[in-house]
Amino acid sequence: MIQFGTGGWRAEIGRDFYYDNICKVAAGIARMMREDGCTDKPFVIGYDRRFLSQDAAKWVAEVLAAEGITVWFMPRSVPTPLVMYLVQKHDLHFGAEVTASHNPPRYNGIKLFVREGRDAPLEVTERLEKLIAEISDAGKEIPSVPFEEATADGRIVMMKAPFNDFIDHILSVLDLPAIREAAPRILFDSMHGSSTYPLTVILNTARCTVDQIHANKDAYFGGLMPAPSEETLDELRTRVIYDGYDLGIAVDGDGDRLGVIDADGNYISANDILVLLYWYLHEVKGWKGPVVRNLSTTHKLDALAASFGEQCYEVPVGFKYISSKIDEVDAVLGGESSGGLTVRGHIHGKDSVYAAALFIEMMCKTGMTPGALLKKIGAEFGDYYMLKDNFAFPAAMRESLMHTLMEEKKIPDFGKEPSRVSYMDGCKVYFDDDSSVTCRFSGTEPLLRIFAEGRTEEEAQSYIDAWKSLLGI
Repeated sequence: MIQFGTGGWRAEIGRDFYYDNICKVAAGIARMMREDGCTDKPFVIGYDRRFLSQDAAKWVAEVLAAEGITVWFMPRSVPTPLVMYLVQKHDLHFGAEVTASHNPPRYNGIKLFVREGRDAPLEVTERLEKLIAEISDAGKEIPSVPFEEATADGRIVMMKAPFNDFIDHILSVLDLPAIREAAPRILFDSMHGSSTYPLTVILNTARCTVDQIHANKDAYFGGLMPAPSEETLDELRTRVIYDGYDLGIAVDGDGDRLGVIDADGNYISANDILVLLYWYLHEVKGWKGPVVRNLSTTHKLDALAASFGEQCYEVPVGFKYISSKIDEVDAVLGGESSGGLTVRGHIHGKDSVYAAALFIEMMCKTGMTPGALLKKIGAEFGDYYMLKDNFAFPAAMRESLMHTLMEEKKIPDFGKEPSRVSYMDGCKVYFDDDSSVTCRFSGTEPLLRIFAEGRTEEEAQSYIDAWKSLLGI
């Protein structure tokens, strides 16, 4: 079965991600567009630097072209936020990026976007899954037209300079004089991904001194996960310290997640990036309004919002819920603990290119290091420690785990009474001291994820240990 999770369809290359299945997904999209009368506008498709990404994008384009749908195709790999921006700017019905984002190199996949450049909502992906199943059951050959032929007759259009408007939009909202005056030295780790070009152009235009590591294409991402986590940024940290950079920034394989290393070599977590940028936008740039986070993201945002007289809204995991809530409540910013965020007035999805540029602007405008800003902001709230753990499990075990979590609704003995328990997305247990623990299944990988936040590191770890003991993992 081809199933779409919180980040699109992702599957192991060769096992499920291969030509026939990719064509079935494209045929399902084409049928949905035809049924909804959406063939009047082009379908834009991009791809990252993973193995098979460009080929898969071409296969999708060939199927859509055979169905009479015009395809806008990228001349090179591009980050996911660019495709979302193009769908939004040109008021297209649909677009897609071939990527598995931060998943291991053996995975690839397809992210689908709908009007306004949003992640496809659940009702769209569920319908698409049914259409794909019908196409698969029919067993008929899926029509396709050779890429070169469709390009020659205009059914596939190679986009010229697709980055220009995207880059200009970000530059138009940055405080370029502040960045140019500070002239920071930045070390940029693109993690062999597709964001190298746009972010480099933006930072060079802002007169930053920018050096790069891992800018080459590597289908195995240098042997590391293509995610900017503390565990994957050792080389960036070492180089920032040794060579005296003002900041190290890293983005994931398809350019929608951000990681930061400060001048002292400290890893600035995604949670702290959100806290810093919300404070900066609200207090320095004067963008008044609430903030949005998913249920696996720090409650420090709640405390910060309350200090502003604002509200922090909690939503399920999946950036479509964040972007939808931003619109609903006119929030300043929304994000998640995995490194994705967006701000009011930008695209309706996560964008590490804009987030990185905005973070650098914050540092230049305030004249303070991230560490100093965090001390300033957190002085009145106390400490928050978030830990997370992932547990792989045999497929046969999923049903029993799901039964325990969502049907029996068992929770561990944490040594204190919860203030409430939510089953909005997995199981989240809240406590009166503003600590919490979330246990949920990943929407992109066969993993059980546990996120625990405590007022001490020991408290957070005790929450994880309690869940492990109850579930026998």
